[in-house]
Amino acid sequence: MAAEAAGPTVGLFVTCLVDTLRPSIGLASAKLLEDAGCRVVVPDAQTCCGQPGFNNGDDRSAARIARQVIAAFEGFDYLVAPSGSCIGMIRDGFAELLGDDPAWAPRQRALASRSFEILSFLDRVCGWRPHGLRHGGSATYHDCCSGLRQLGIRDEPRRLLAAVDGLALLPLEGADVCCGFGGTFCMHFADISAHIVADKTRAIRASGAEMLLAADLGCLLNMAGMLARDGAVIRCLHPVELLAGMADEVAP
Repeated sequence: MAAEAAGPTVGLFVTCLVDTLRPSIGLASAKLLEDAGCRVVVPDAQTCCGQPGFNNGDDRSAARIARQVIAAFEGFDYLVAPSGSCIGMIRDGFAELLGDDPAWAPRQRALASRSFEILSFLDRVCGWRPHGLRHGGSATYHDCCSGLRQLGIRDEPRRLLAAVDGLALLPLEGADVCCGFGGTFCMHFADISAHIVADKTRAIRASGAEMLLAADLGCLLNMAGMLARDGAVIRCLHPVELLAGMADEVAP
């Protein structure tokens, strides 16, 4: 996929969760990048960032995936993904895997310096705002751990969402507290994870918001699942779906 534009060329790292479970996030990401003046390319060779293997000790497989990602994306001005978790892996995890490899370490560092989570990229690099976008109702925002703690992303999503006409962004108590997903943490420590997400969804319901926004799909699905099991009627969206004007097209 490519779109002609005068701005930088962005390689869109779709992420495996988005590709498999929520393609609308990938489509929304491409639309927003194009709106911001970028030329968008989605390399066919991309698969996963390798984080599942890396987090479970399979460094050999994770390093092989890291080299594949670098080779697929190093020709673009930027790599952008709708996931702080994947960008954290590309910036920091790849460095741990390839930092002692003289052939790949310089290539890893170069790509890491040009890799951004999409909300941060739109705000910090492009200075983009959703001009003319209106969406009534209320929403609350959860800060996903990788974006907040690993990448330092906090104000950028809120600045973008504040520019949506008619949207009431309500505070979430403990917005910066983990939702309990943590990738394979939720499988290895299922009981602990269930308690954490139950606390999180109680706070989401108490916010009074009609919609939950979170910028990592794994976290979003974790919270959405618990909300659904509790019978809560709260729509769960990635911010790019809202910012791209696609909120009404996404299934509840």
